[in-house]
Amino acid sequence: MATIFSRIVRGEIPSYKVAEDDRFYAFLDINPRKPGHTLVIPKQEVDYIFDLDPEQLGDLFRFAQRVAHAISAVIPCNRVGVGVLGLEVPHAHIHLIPLDTEADLNLSRPICKIPAEEMQRICQAIAKKFE
Repeated sequence: MATIFSRIVRGEIPSYKVAEDDRFYAFLDINPRKPGHTLVIPKQEVDYIFDLDPEQLGDLFRFAQRVAHAISAVIPCNRVGVGVLGLEVPHAHIHLIPLDTEADLNLSRPICKIPAEEMQRICQAIAKKFE
């Protein structure tokens, strides 16, 4: 059965897409810890990020780096943090979270309630910087 992330990539479930190429996809987390919290995934369904072949893993992080630069150009923050947990969805993914303190990377924190219009504005601004 396809993961929820694969269904997002195929357009079966809507997302706030900020970047995409032939192998990777980045979209705003719908349960963000901070505005601009983005997930970066390979389009290939792989449960555990370290099961990706070394070249693909490197390319995923290079793609994520470009997304992180776009996020930091749009969202005021000290830096963009990186988290790789992968327990909540069985599809390899990277969390990119704008940070002001190290505590901002704690995924146990409550989610931010961001109105859909603001999510769309953030999405479009990051996508434009990614181009």
